Amino acid sequence: MIINESKSYEEVEITINCSHIDNQLARLIKQIRQTSITLTGTRENRTYSLLVDDLYYIETVDNQTFIYTEKEVYECDLKLYKIEQKLSKTHFIRIGKNLIVNTAHIDSVRALLNGKFEASLTNKEKVIVNRHYVKDFKEKFLS
Repeated sequence: MIINESKSYEEVEITINCSHIDNQLARLIKQIRQTSITLTGTRENRTYSLLVDDLYYIETVDNQTFIYTEKEVYECDLKLYKIEQKLSKTHFIRIGKNLIVNTAHIDSVRALLNGKFEASLTNKEKVIVNRHYVKDFKEKFLS
């Protein structure tokens, strides 16, 4: 790894030189992209800029979008599909009609009898991967 640190640089620039992008490198690239994206959330009449890397999952209930971090819940004005587009090149993936999850915060997954999966997050919460989304979820989570 080569790191050049100098006060002459105004911005951080990352260059990756490789013969091909394998699964491990692809995950690293997603992680780097994810650290620079933020979403705006509101809690107790205060607005916060939330680093996407700190988000566990995002859910829509009764046309209201909620952002979940390790311990807090925020409201968001964006529709879930807009957030999904913004996070398309990150570790987030849709796992239900009203739910997208950050696969970087998944601790384990187990299959359920009805074709669904249950994902246990690192904060001990559990989310359900609906049957319709299982194939894409497995590809993204296991890659």
